[in-house]
Amino acid sequence: MKPFKSRKIISHNILAAGLFVFSLMAFRPTEAANNIGEIVEKNIFAEIAKKENPAVVNISTSTKAKEAPHMKKRFREDPFNNSPFQDFFDRFFDPNLNAPRQSLGSGFIIDKEGHIFTNSHVVSNADEIKVTLMNQKEYSADIVGVDPKTDIALIKIKGEGDLPALKLGDSDRVEVGEWVLAIGNPFGLSHTVTVGVVSAKGRTIGSGPYDDYIQTDASINPGNSGGPLINTKGEVIGINTAILAGNTGGNIGIGFALPINMAKQILEDLKTKGSVTRGWLGVLIQKITPEMAASFGLANTEGALVGDVVKDSPAEKAGVRRGDVIVEFDGKKVSSMEELPKLVAATKPGKDAELTTIRDGKRKTFRVVIDKLKDSAETPDVVSKKLGLNVQEITPDLADSLKLDSSEGILVSDVEFGSSAGEAGIRRGDVILEINRKKIKNLAEYEDTLKNAKAGDNILFLIKRGSGTVFIAVTVKG
Repeated sequence: MKPFKSRKIISHNILAAGLFVFSLMAFRPTEAANNIGEIVEKNIFAEIAKKENPAVVNISTSTKAKEAPHMKKRFREDPFNNSPFQDFFDRFFDPNLNAPRQSLGSGFIIDKEGHIFTNSHVVSNADEIKVTLMNQKEYSADIVGVDPKTDIALIKIKGEGDLPALKLGDSDRVEVGEWVLAIGNPFGLSHTVTVGVVSAKGRTIGSGPYDDYIQTDASINPGNSGGPLINTKGEVIGINTAILAGNTGGNIGIGFALPINMAKQILEDLKTKGSVTRGWLGVLIQKITPEMAASFGLANTEGALVGDVVKDSPAEKAGVRRGDVIVEFDGKKVSSMEELPKLVAATKPGKDAELTTIRDGKRKTFRVVIDKLKDSAETPDVVSKKLGLNVQEITPDLADSLKLDSSEGILVSDVEFGSSAGEAGIRRGDVILEINRKKIKNLAEYEDTLKNAKAGDNILFLIKRGSGTVFIAVTVKG
């Protein structure tokens, strides 16, 4: 998410916590507290907070605002134009104002050289980044690498001498119910410490293709984005990123952190290339419902159903067809649709991988040479990029969290600032029900409907927003 998106992404309020979170340092108690009595006796939380705080940083960014084309249009068509009220609007809502925008966030130092993990939406597009340590020393920071697909960024400061650093843990070993700490700057209250437990793992919240969040009830609020989630060993197990908010925009006991292993996997790419290289298979997939399983003669709903195969892709060359159900990839079981993109993305381009599908009730194995995922790859397709939309299939977990119908449309997970979709009025959190009067039930139908659209075409969307629906026409940019 971008810096301006520290806000509700839907009427049921998932927020990217757009400022900062907690702070900690490389303290590692010899053994974790295993029960409440031991935690109280050792005062483990106070000990961790005291020792880890110096490695957590406050991040402030400044961005020179650019005029948004839709603002010009809005004022040009204002009903008060050429009226006595026009001067009022010109003076107080001048669309040509070029005032800088500022945002706050959090991060944590991961090595003595000054590398810092944070969220990409905290620092992306910033003209200036300032980092402040707990001792109030301030440094200018440079962006080393950004990965918008996971909302992870790596920045760097030049400190004097060795800097305090946090130890990165193993998020695969996290257990539901274990104690965690959050330290940060909610609502500008510096280095606030909150405590909770891991509420769930593997949560999908509609933020992108690699959703895999740790859910916690440790209090996280606007101001916490980019900070660490820490276990009782003093190890970082997650990067705090989003919250499910109440009507006031504050915490209601549901926060989300990116697993630290996801950040560790891309760290070297961010350091050496500034971006992340991912594998690409070239299939459009969808979730298997019980009704689909019955129609395809499947024993269960496990796997990823292939809704379409991209022309000249590795999947097409290997012989994968529409209607195949992918159940294994490179020796790993694919239990759900959400697992396949992560497995493929983590595969090095050029690798010869084994793919197992179910076709007509029989298991079939293919050898596929994984290609490199390009920014303009057809998943999501080029037209969707031109529109400025990122979309997400509505999984049962997501539907439950956002009070949606999982069989109804697809969710808009992001809208690019200044894009044609954004200018037309489509918002993050909208549910796309129809495109050009055609019902859209999954990603495959979305891609198929848009694949022949070209610059200048008008595309009619039927959007569900809150309890109502609205038609929005979007013109494809060149």
